[in-house]
This record gives sequence, structure tokens and C-alpha cells, in this order.
Amino acid sequence: MPQQPIIYLDNNATTQIDERVLETMLPYFTEKYANATSSHLFGLSVNEAVDFAREQVGDLIGAKPKEITFTSGATEAINLAIKGLKHHKKEHIITAVTEHKAVLDTCAYMKHFGFEITYLPVNKEGFINLDELESAIRVDTLLVCIMLANNETGILQSIKKISEIAHIKGALFMTDATQAIGKIPINVSELGIDLMPLSAHKFYGPKGIGALYISAAAKIKLEAQMHGGGQERKMRSGTLNVPGIVGLGKACEIVSLEMKMDSQRITILRNHLETELLKIEAAFVNGNSENRLYNTSNICFPGANSEKLIIGLQNIAVSSGSACSAATNKPSYVLKEMGLSDNDALCSIRFSLSKFTTKDEIEIVIKKVTDLVAKLRHN
Repeated sequence: MPQQPIIYLDNNATTQIDERVLETMLPYFTEKYANATSSHLFGLSVNEAVDFAREQVGDLIGAKPKEITFTSGATEAINLAIKGLKHHKKEHIITAVTEHKAVLDTCAYMKHFGFEITYLPVNKEGFINLDELESAIRVDTLLVCIMLANNETGILQSIKKISEIAHIKGALFMTDATQAIGKIPINVSELGIDLMPLSAHKFYGPKGIGALYISAAAKIKLEAQMHGGGQERKMRSGTLNVPGIVGLGKACEIVSLEMKMDSQRITILRNHLETELLKIEAAFVNGNSENRLYNTSNICFPGANSEKLIIGLQNIAVSSGSACSAATNKPSYVLKEMGLSDNDALCSIRFSLSKFTTKDEIEIVIKKVTDLVAKLRHN
């Protein structure tokens, strides 16, 4: 029996690399392999490619090239952004209970250095309360960390309002934009962002490369966490991953040109998927149906265990939560913080589409999920 082709609807975990990105990267594995910081002509020519990629990243988010520091991905960028402030005289950080584990665990680590962490609750749709945020900010609040788009539900926080509240009170503002970059327009200046991590593999680029946007205000307070050769303006030492950097730059260029077109097509597919799946008795959307990423739908199917659903779908790749914790049998902490019971959280599935998703694939998913939920409930 021939193997069924994979239908991949777990694009918030990672995306398929764009062939144009791969083509741009390949020469830097073979012909253009010099170290970008070498002073000979070979190295200088490679360094020019790094500089160009830095411009491409900056252009996508409205930043200057010098404000971009390349990292191995969003997790390292988050660690640099938060741990890099650990010797500051202000020792209070505010974040939300539904942040990615990279933020939550790094904030918890800061307690070893005398920091106090305030965790803001969220409502049933996953949004923080802006009045509660304002009340939580103190004289010694150094940093407010609120993610732009939640990786499990796709909901979009009011980032501009949050940054304004933080800045009025004299705090820096960091937003984890890992899920939002490449999907929606982001301008760091207009939104008032001081620190923003991103990762290429979330928007059709390679794994193992990301960046941290650092504003001038944050730069003077941030300390490097990796030391050695002084690369990346002494902010992140280590030999530059040139193929990855070039790939990140190309991915940024492509999404900046095609984001609007992709969003329109993906929105139609996501809405059709969701409309049909919500015809299943008692099914409901987790989060907010309007203010969210257009590629994401997190649906609860009460009475149908998500682990059994994922296994039963076989060639259809979906998720029960974050890629960092979906391998466990525990209910999603994000959904739990939004007020879901353990049972409902364990019956929730995240569908995340990409520009490679087709209408035919969506029709197959609708039928298989509908049939499997009925079967699981009957058993």
C-alpha cells in the first residue's frame, strides 16, 4: 500500500523552507565558504552578504541594520534580551502567564539574581488587562515582556498600547514576535518596541538562525551573554552562520513582498477549515476569533482526546500545543490559564496553515477530523 503524502498543518512549530531561500543559501556552503570576519578579500566579500542580510531583516521590521544582532534563533535572542539585563539596578520584570517557555523559564532564572517577576493573568480569550499591567509597573520595573502573537491560539495582544504604558512608567518593552514575523506587518518604531526576538524557520527560512532587534535605549543597558571573538558588535561572539544569515535575509525579503497575497489566500483556507470543523457538535474555538493570526485555529473537540486524534490522523500533522511541550501528555498551560478545564485542554487541537497549504488538503482534513472525532466519542 503506497504511503499517503503528509498534510502539514503544524506551521506554528516550523515551516517548510522556501526553495528561493535554499537556493540563496547553497553557494555559502560551497563556493563562498570564507569566515565573514576574515580580513582577506574572500572573507570581505562574504561579509558583504551578511551586511545585506542585516539590511533585509531591518527593512522587514522598520529597523536600522545596526540594531539587528544575529543569533541561533528566537530562544537565544530571548535569553540575551532578558539575561543581558541581569546586572541592572532595577530588579523587577513583568510578563504574562501565557508567554512561551523561553520567556517564562528565562524570567524564572532571573530570580537567582534578585529579580522579582510579576506574572499577569489573562482572560478567557488570552488577553492581558491593560489596567492590571499599569498597576503592576513599579519604580523598579526594568522590563515588560508581552508576546505579540500567541503560538498556540494566535491571539494578538495590544502591543502599541502596552509599550506606551511601559515607557510612560520608564520601563523597557520586549515583545516575543516569533510567531508574528512574516505573517503581519511589524514596525518596531511605530509599535515602541525595545527588544524583539525572531526566528527564520517560522517564516519559510532555515532552522538555527534568528535575530534580536535591540533599540538604542535597550543597547546601553544590555550585556553580552556569549564572549569570545567579539562578533556582532561584541553583543554575540561566535563564528557567523553565514548560510543561515543569508537565508534569514532572503526569507525576510520574500515575506515583505508576498505577505499580503499569502495572508488573503491562507485566511480563506483557515476560515473554511474552521467553519466546517465547528459544525462538529460542541466544538469551539480557543481564544479570539477576530484578533488573531490568520493562519491559526485552535479548536476544542470535547470528548475526543487530542493525543488520540493526532495519532489517528496519521499522515496529517497537527499539534496539541507548543512544539516545546506538545510531546507531553499534560494539558496546555496556555489553555489552562485561559480557564479551560483539564479535559477540554486535552481535547484541543491547533491547526496552523502556511502558504504551501492547498484547498484539497483542507478538504481531506475536514473529513478525516470530523470522522475521527465521531469515532473517538463513540468509543
